[in-house]
Parts: sequence; structure tokens; C-alpha cells
Amino acid sequence: MTDGSTLIDDMNDRSREVLRLVVESYLETGDPVGSRTLTRNMSEKVSAATIRNVMQDLEYLGLLDSPHVSAGRVPTQRGLRLFVDGLLEVGPLDAGDQEMIDATLGSNERDLPTMLDRVGSALSALTHGASLVLTPKHEAPIKHIEFVSLAPDRALAVIVQADGHVENRVFTPPPGQTPASMREAANFLNNLAEGKTLAELQNAVQREIHTQRQQLNDLARKLVESGAALWDNSGEPDERLIVRGRANLMEPGDSGDLERIRKLFDDLERKRDIAEFLELAEEGEGVRIFIGSENKLFSLSGSSLVVSPYMNADRKIVGAVGVIGPTRLNYGRIVPIVDYTAHLVGKLLSGRD
Repeated sequence: MTDGSTLIDDMNDRSREVLRLVVESYLETGDPVGSRTLTRNMSEKVSAATIRNVMQDLEYLGLLDSPHVSAGRVPTQRGLRLFVDGLLEVGPLDAGDQEMIDATLGSNERDLPTMLDRVGSALSALTHGASLVLTPKHEAPIKHIEFVSLAPDRALAVIVQADGHVENRVFTPPPGQTPASMREAANFLNNLAEGKTLAELQNAVQREIHTQRQQLNDLARKLVESGAALWDNSGEPDERLIVRGRANLMEPGDSGDLERIRKLFDDLERKRDIAEFLELAEEGEGVRIFIGSENKLFSLSGSSLVVSPYMNADRKIVGAVGVIGPTRLNYGRIVPIVDYTAHLVGKLLSGRD
């Protein structure tokens, strides 16, 4: 199958214009588009029969589909992707949209989660979709670490950070741990921890265990490894996913597709695979658009995700903001909104750093 960039180059001007008009009409109304409608909007005067021939060719290429035998055409997922990659015209951010985003983030809110919650609410209000905001990990230097035995198969890891933030995590320690081995493991970590973040400590632990294996008994070594690795487990992510505007996804036009909406709500409620949300954005700076089944975060195929990462003062990606909705999102308007919001959040976060 020809890839999108080659396909769009191989199409003539008339085919590109027909595809663009079908997609733009579908994104606006959600309805199939007929040849007679297109003849009124084409830049050149052509007959409905000519338009039908072009639409048949686009359908053969897998870019358009006919919901019913006598109906007009709608874009397929591949057609939407081709439109987004090669035909979408993204204009500047609307002044009113920018003013609302600036007002939301200009409150000098001291609490970062509260500020990002306001960002999510603003995005959902502006785009009439569901907003997703992934908050950054808390990575302050460590002040003190302690292991507390709760039961033979349960222990508590307590990490106190220099800014007063405390992390408490229950985990399963290696078999045979004693109060003495837990104290030994905690002492070992505290000697390494000063001035280091959790990520930095984990790297240091692996290096020290390699060089001091003889000084650290086997049980304490396993506990150190278990406790240090605990913080990076995918099942226990430090990130928090903020979801706002789910009600916006239930529009009157969606009444015939309740199962799709139900699946989407289920995924949003579980907030599963949060780490994947950031991975979607980490492959490159700027806004990325995932259409239908391209969207790894959610199980259903009838949604689109527009997402952009934001960075801290060290230009490290620490979170992301996005909007999810039906595949007929107004991409031309939503892309600059998500892009501007991500840049503004990064700027404010860098100021805090």
C-alpha cells in the first residue's frame, strides 16, 4: 500500500480538493457528503458525474467510504490521516481562545496539581471534548529513607524529600527480611541519597551494589534493589492523569453510538496505561494527532487524540496535555489550542523550577 506522503503527491488537484471538501464537511456536520453538494463548492465548474467518478477513485484507494448504497461518502480513518498530514490548514490561535487560556494559567496558583486541573477544565470548555493532563513526577532531592515491616510479606517504604514531600508505598519484600536487615538497607540508601532524586538514587544504588556486594548481606541487597526499583514500577506510577469534560463527549449526534461512548468512559474512569500517554508525546516535540485505532491509550477505535508534551526548565519532557473526542474533531482549531497550552504550562513550570 502506498504511504500517505506518496499518495497525496500522486493525486491530482481535483482529487485532493474533493477529499479535502468531503473531510471538512464531515468534520463540520458528521453527515455523508454527496456529489451534488461538492459541485457547489468546487473551485472549478465540474459535473456531478465527474465528482462521482473522483469519489469512486478515492473510495478504491481506501480514503472514502459509503455508509449506505445511495448515500454520499464519509472519510475513512486512512482518509482522515491523509487529510491531517497533507491537507489540514492550521491557522493561528484565536484571540478569544488565547485570552481564556491565559486567564486560566495567569492566576499564579501555587499548587501545581490545582493549576493543571484548571488547565484541563479550560481545554474541555474550549474544545467541547474531554481534556487529558498528565502531571509531572515529583522529583525533589531525598532527605531520608526508611523501611518498616508490616507483615512477613508486606513492608512500607517511606521516602522523605527535602521539600517536605513524603512518599509512602507498600510493597512485597524478599523472603526472610529481619528488622536488622531493613535497618541495614535503609542506612545503605541514606548514605547514598543526599542531594539525589529518586531516579538518580536508583542509578547510584546499582553502581554501589556492584562494587560493595561483599559488604552488603544478600537479604539487605535484595531489599535495597526491591525498594529502589519500586518507584519505577509501571503499576505504581508517580504521574497523575487529570480528566475533565467527559460529558462533552455525549452529544445528541452520538445517540446511535452509545457503546463507543461507554467504552471511552470505562477507559477514562480506569485511567489505565497512564505511562503510555506520555510515551505518545515523547517521540517528538510539538502536537501529535492520533486517529481511531492509532490511539494506543484507549481501547476503542472511534476517537481521536490531539496531544502535546510540555517541558521543565531543563528541556526535559515531564508531562503532556491533550484533547480526546470523536474522529470528526475540529483539528484546525484544536491543534493550536493544545500547542499553545503545552508551551504555556512548560513556561510556568520552568518559572517554578
